[in-house]
Amino acid sequence: MSLDDLSRDQVQTLLDEQTAAHRALQERGLKLDLTRGKPSPEQLDLSNGLLTLPGDDFRDRDGVDTRNYGGLTGLTELREIFAPIMQVPVEQVVAGDNASLAMMHDNLVFALFHGVPGSEQPWGVEESVKFICPVPGYDRHFALLEEYGIEMVPVPLNEDGPDVDAVREAVKDPSVKGMWLVPTYSNPTGAVTSEAVAAELAALETAAPDFRIFWDNAYAVHHLTDEQTKTADILGLCVASGHPDRAVIFASTSKITFAGSGVCFFGSSADNVAWYLSHLGKRTIGPDKVNQLRHARHLGDVDGVHALMAGHREILAPKFEAVVSILADRLAPHGVASWTEPKGGYFVSLDVVDGTASRVIELTRQAGVAMTPAGAAFPYGDDPRDRNIRIAPSYPSPDELALAIDALATSVLIAAAEHALAE
Repeated sequence: MSLDDLSRDQVQTLLDEQTAAHRALQERGLKLDLTRGKPSPEQLDLSNGLLTLPGDDFRDRDGVDTRNYGGLTGLTELREIFAPIMQVPVEQVVAGDNASLAMMHDNLVFALFHGVPGSEQPWGVEESVKFICPVPGYDRHFALLEEYGIEMVPVPLNEDGPDVDAVREAVKDPSVKGMWLVPTYSNPTGAVTSEAVAAELAALETAAPDFRIFWDNAYAVHHLTDEQTKTADILGLCVASGHPDRAVIFASTSKITFAGSGVCFFGSSADNVAWYLSHLGKRTIGPDKVNQLRHARHLGDVDGVHALMAGHREILAPKFEAVVSILADRLAPHGVASWTEPKGGYFVSLDVVDGTASRVIELTRQAGVAMTPAGAAFPYGDDPRDRNIRIAPSYPSPDELALAIDALATSVLIAAAEHALAE
């Protein structure tokens, strides 16, 4: 029965029952971690073949010794594999080291110090710099902006992408220089930006002539179902709309091969890539080409990437199904929460009773389950409704995950009952 339909005595009974269950969880001494979207050991094992590569044959297909300096753009054979995934011409793709976040960081810092193609001056000398942030969103994106004093402008993230009307209003401000967007299976809701929304973003008239869309395509091939969701071609849409430099695109193998030693990619217009390389060349002589070579040989081609991701799906899909099943069983009858059922990516987004997410996270901590802090999916860690919680099902074993989600559900019910009794 929905919590709204219960008498105060019935709500109190529910609270007492769930508090007893919570106490039992505490007595078990659980130590479970759902804080980050890390691949499980079983997923990492899928790429153990990398550990024996490249062997004694350490030259790329052009005969270049990958053990030496140079090659700022990265190995062509690896860029050829990921260019079609990114929907960027090979010659406009740069392959780097393991973290696409580092490439995003460099793009921001280079823009602050030097401006970007089309800038009238470096962003850092502007009176203020602002970025549009669809919410709920990725906490590390927000942390980067906060680190460099870039003001965040939140806009709603709908099932088909950012609220275009809100974005259109925001870009009337010339200090709005860019926006973040995870276009496919977004973190944490799993939303997919439609072709129509992407086209509107590409065509927007912006007060800032150097406005950029930071298109973080982290989960382009991370499907959880047979449906192979296709990412909108943002670069092509920007070119067609007369804004060829607007999109800066990022991707990586971090959740494809080894999270700690993968390869990242940057793609954009020819002018943006030349600009990026001109500044990157002052920071590094070149990437880890040995690692890029072993990735190229391990993956083989685009089909090899999809085959590997099918192996990830076999491991991940049952975990996501378990999360949804437990939440439905424990919470749906009481009407105290809603959650996403993503078709890909790494997260489930849970919305609880307004004003209770922080309490839920504290209760799960007491039960031995570590969760991402409430509000993490919002700029400055401030969820104005204190209701959103990010669930990362990938790392725990199936049994550990079931325990953790059960503890989470118990915590949600306690917080909801407390809130109802306090009204």
